[in-house]
Amino acid sequence: MNQDHPEFETEGTAGDAAEAQGAQVQALRAEIEQLKGESLRERADLENQRKRVARDIEQARKFANEKLLGELLPVFDSLDAGLVAAGADPSPLREGLELTYKQLLKVAADNGLTLLDPVGQAFNPEHHQAISQVDAPAGVAPGAVVTVFQKGYLLNERLLRPALVVVARVD
Repeated sequence: MNQDHPEFETEGTAGDAAEAQGAQVQALRAEIEQLKGESLRERADLENQRKRVARDIEQARKFANEKLLGELLPVFDSLDAGLVAAGADPSPLREGLELTYKQLLKVAADNGLTLLDPVGQAFNPEHHQAISQVDAPAGVAPGAVVTVFQKGYLLNERLLRPALVVVARVD
């Protein structure tokens, strides 16, 4: 009798079909949620990678001159020694050395180089290398830099070369 009229299927068969469809819908929804989650993770990974590459490019740009500026440090030292040797009296030689030194420092500063000449400042182990200690002279605080043997340099806030210093002894 049910064969003549398929629209009158038994309740058990219709319920099973609806259950199967419901399970299939749930499986598809779970798969969609999983794909959404994967898509969001992939998008986040790509964004993080983009930020990382941008940061790396910025660092490379910031420190691209590091090798060149590092190789110029002996030139700064030589000019500094030449100024000391020229004496304090005004002379064309001294004026020429001063002008050359100032121009070179300006070009270096425009490229991110900062001079560390810490006489009288407190010893900073991150920027200074102590080579000796002496008893604190009058008016100098213990732990302060008394003498600088070699100036130090920072390149964009990163230490390029520490200043070699003599520090007042802490009692």
